[in-house]
Amino acid sequence: MISDRMAGVLRLLQVDDRSGQVADVTAGGAEALGVDGLAVSLVTEGDLTELLWCSDATTRRFEDLQLTLGEGPGPDAARTGAMVWVPDLAGVRLARWPALAMEAPGLSARAVFCFPMGIGAIRVGVLTAMRRTPGPLTAQQADDALILADALTARCLGSGEPRIDGPSPADSPHTLQHAVIHQATGMVSVQLSLPLPQALLRLRVHAYSSGRSLTDISQDVVDRRLRLEDHGNGTSATVVDND
Repeated sequence: MISDRMAGVLRLLQVDDRSGQVADVTAGGAEALGVDGLAVSLVTEGDLTELLWCSDATTRRFEDLQLTLGEGPGPDAARTGAMVWVPDLAGVRLARWPALAMEAPGLSARAVFCFPMGIGAIRVGVLTAMRRTPGPLTAQQADDALILADALTARCLGSGEPRIDGPSPADSPHTLQHAVIHQATGMVSVQLSLPLPQALLRLRVHAYSSGRSLTDISQDVVDRRLRLEDHGNGTSATVVDND
């Protein structure tokens, strides 16, 4: 049974007027689910997801971390098409997500719930709900999240993508957030003569070791401020002086 609050959120998704829609959907959706932030990511080629919109800085940082590490509840939900709930990130087993488990104590996100968006074998994306305090969702909140994920799936398949005006981590809300990662991966693949998955892995390793996000490192590669080089005993990075 859908809650009254979530019913109101679903009505907002049916409104044609774009003005402030995502802000209202994220605020209403977060309130209905008893969480602090929401994010929607679309499944793209390879093992990447594309962050379509995100409600707040804490959720964005967690999404960026998952992208950089290549592991976590979001990537698992995107890959398997199954729900992944983590009521307490501090309790994540090292064997499950080794890098994320090491980062978890320093995160503001304490509980994460990922709901796959798709129909049958068609995987569209992931709805992520984040809370700053640990604890599970109630049965009603879980039902509401599943209904919202289904509604977002229908919106994506029906019109290409949910309307994304409002709070978004990008400079331009109509531009896919991680296109720069795909471009940087292709550049590193050519420069190092590597298959695309290995080129992406090199980018991820450098981003994690330098303490920066994968998006930022990729932007430096695309802007030719950074070049990854293979010296036979590992990959090193050269900062390019374009002055």
